[in-house]
Amino acid sequence: MTDKRLRVAFFASFFFVGFVLGPSFAHLLELPNKIGLDRDAYFTVQAIYSGWALLGVPVLAALLATLVLAVLLRAQRPARRWAAVAFVALVATQAIFWTFTYPANTATENWTVAPENWEALRTRWEYSHAVAAVLNMVALLALASAALTRWRDATE
Repeated sequence: MTDKRLRVAFFASFFFVGFVLGPSFAHLLELPNKIGLDRDAYFTVQAIYSGWALLGVPVLAALLATLVLAVLLRAQRPARRWAAVAFVALVATQAIFWTFTYPANTATENWTVAPENWEALRTRWEYSHAVAAVLNMVALLALASAALTRWRDATE
């Protein structure tokens, strides 16, 4: 394995995980202000997320880059473990999205239709994003740990 491929994999992983952490963390920060809004205000605010499905592209890139990084680190056990933790955290965000967030989006037709259980769907949507934000942060911290572990091991 060339050192250049590893540097590119680290860079790509950091870039894309950092990229998806931004909007994810924004969801976490806005939760306290949005969770108590009445129906009309909540649905008005939700309109700002129109087009956010495009974030699926950097999410897939983050998953792929982090998986490649873990594979490239296969001979460096401590660093590989941290890269694997990052990858598993990213996979967990997807499990949460498809289990909790996406069904709420579907039931509300992307927050344009208010079904009777809209408040339960709002709670599910908001808290699923909050958990995903924490997992994205775990992924970023695990990548940092992988990089630091790799650097420490290379200098010893």
